[in-house]
Amino acid sequence: MNVRMRAESVGVFRHVNVRLMETLAAWIPATPEMEVKVLFGRHLWLAAQLADRLGRRSRELRAPLHYGRPPAPAFAGALDGLESIGPTGARIEAFYHDALPALDRAYADYLQRTDALIDEPTVVILRDAVRDIERMQGEVAQVLEEFPALRAGPPATRPFADAGQILADEHEAQSA
Repeated sequence: MNVRMRAESVGVFRHVNVRLMETLAAWIPATPEMEVKVLFGRHLWLAAQLADRLGRRSRELRAPLHYGRPPAPAFAGALDGLESIGPTGARIEAFYHDALPALDRAYADYLQRTDALIDEPTVVILRDAVRDIERMQGEVAQVLEEFPALRAGPPATRPFADAGQILADEHEAQSA
């Protein structure tokens, strides 16, 4: 990957984190369960911190400060669908068991493709992001254990099921 391709990838990751942050921010006032509001608030903060770090990294990669680039159309559509989910249990299922794993796969794909020495700052940021995803999933598991009524069951669809691959295809197209 060259510098421009790294900047574009970082821009996509930043854009996705901003969208996830905005989704959580929209859900907080509409969520009746206080424990879930607190959970969403903590995780909104983690997404905001990551978006900021990625935005600063984009400048180091010769892109504008806080550069954002929309993801592949199918992934963007999945983000749009995520925002419209209503019931708390369905929101938890879609966000923590569908969207975050897709983003985790995209990070893993990037980490596998990049040169860890040349792109060390991005590698450090994304490894921290992977740890944050694990933390978020652990925290939601605790909430679901304490409040089993919030379990939504399997969702009818998983719009993010191929999201990691969608981002990977986009990265392959950039290197062609």
